[in-house]
Amino acid sequence: MARTADTIDKTETVTLDIRGLRASVEGKEILKGIDLTVRQGEVHALMGPNGSGKSTLAHVLMGRPGYQVTGGEIRFKGQNITALRPDQRAQLGLFLAFQYPTEIPGVSVVNFLRSAYKAVKGDQISALAFRKRLKEKMALLAVEDQMVNRYVNQGFSGGEKKKNEILQLAVLEPDIAVLDETDSGLDIDSLKAVATGVQQLVGPDLGVLLITHYQRILNYITPDRIHVMMDGRIVLSGGPELAPELEQKGYEGLRKELGIEAGEEPVSK
Repeated sequence: MARTADTIDKTETVTLDIRGLRASVEGKEILKGIDLTVRQGEVHALMGPNGSGKSTLAHVLMGRPGYQVTGGEIRFKGQNITALRPDQRAQLGLFLAFQYPTEIPGVSVVNFLRSAYKAVKGDQISALAFRKRLKEKMALLAVEDQMVNRYVNQGFSGGEKKKNEILQLAVLEPDIAVLDETDSGLDIDSLKAVATGVQQLVGPDLGVLLITHYQRILNYITPDRIHVMMDGRIVLSGGPELAPELEQKGYEGLRKELGIEAGEEPVSK
């Protein structure tokens, strides 16, 4: 069902509320009880080592097939969306930027974005009106015309692929966005460009869950909260001051400090 002015109270702060979430992939439990709340207007950074379950959480939040929820629930705008399809979650105002964006040969970025906009918003927008809207977002993010006329991600550099994901975010204007390792594989210049784009979009109408390995993207985007994930659980949460501490100690140093062995339940802090 498409979102309409009658179905959404614009005065209410949108919340993504993850409660005791457990999930498995191919019979193996990856998420082992995640509790996390992200509100519209907030930026949360989710950090952790490889294999900790961060990207699995992103896919489960968006309802990717093959990821089985075995416990807990995902509540968005006050309703349990755990059983909804990905397109239904998108129509409600949830967005996922992929770590590895897919190439779509034969489909231009502009046509892809217009189709996505109509599918998510339920609006039959004219090509002219959409072009005007797209131009405004391109100007905001410093995206050149030639990029949107190319086929989706085909022949794109790593930085262009991630910039295209942020352009989708700008056009679709979701309430909550999950950015899955947007900084992955980027050089310093591309990282700065993509992070600046995200920072341009952050505001009272957008909540962000920023998934990353590294502190470096947080040099450009200051989170309200940082959460550390290990072995499918969030083991530590804190303010933005947690990032340089992680940089100094490393994940293994933090694991030892918290007294957590691989696969163990974390001690509450």
